Amino acid sequence: MRIGLIGFGKAGKAVANVILQNPEFSLEWVLRSSRNMENTSVKELLDVKSNDKALVFSEQSIEINEHFSKHPVDAIIDFSSAESIYKYGKSASEQRIKIISAISHYGDEEIKLLKELSKINTVFWSPNITLGVNYLLFAASLLKNIAPDVDIEVVEEHFKAKSGVSGTAIKIAETLDIEKDSISSVRAGGIVGKHEVIFGFPYQTVRLVHESISREAFGSGALFVAKQLKNYSKGLYNFEDILRPFFFGDAKNNLS
Repeated sequence: MRIGLIGFGKAGKAVANVILQNPEFSLEWVLRSSRNMENTSVKELLDVKSNDKALVFSEQSIEINEHFSKHPVDAIIDFSSAESIYKYGKSASEQRIKIISAISHYGDEEIKLLKELSKINTVFWSPNITLGVNYLLFAASLLKNIAPDVDIEVVEEHFKAKSGVSGTAIKIAETLDIEKDSISSVRAGGIVGKHEVIFGFPYQTVRLVHESISREAFGSGALFVAKQLKNYSKGLYNFEDILRPFFFGDAKNNLS
């Protein structure tokens, strides 16, 4: 499966590293806003041996329709910014390039655009694309359904420079129908990301915890999604749509 990656920050580099080492996928190109590293190869930058092209392009130097025609891909993985969807979304959808977005926060207008694009294309969005945290989210939903009146608190921990409450924590709160005031944030050192959901029952507690040890977890999650989306038609999907068959269907068939 041919992949185009948008964004080459810390997360983007980790995702590229994972793609380059997976023989089921080919990293065709990386698109970034800056002209730095333009006309180089991600393989050289990351010192990874691979047969993938992995060319670096700057959005300042290309016309997006022409770029997609000259360098075709089956799916785009977006780890850039919320505004990027305006730059490539329409062109990608018209050419039926599947969109996998891992943007933490989208505004109402961006979400509206995703819905429009999904009328003609396969579009996936998750504010946290790690498989483990989405398993936690799905499992937490099941437990909330069993005990709807349980007390719930969410604790999120991230690196010191991260501002605001994490998109994942907000998503957990929305999914479990609890107030955002129930989210506690910790900022310290170089923590990649940790989320804990605490269920307070009478005389007992249940804690569901996910911790990202390395940003490469974003890459493995993105490729898991890409593999599952191969047979998905047009529509706007999230991780719950991807995981539901594994909980309630034949997981073996989904893994084949």
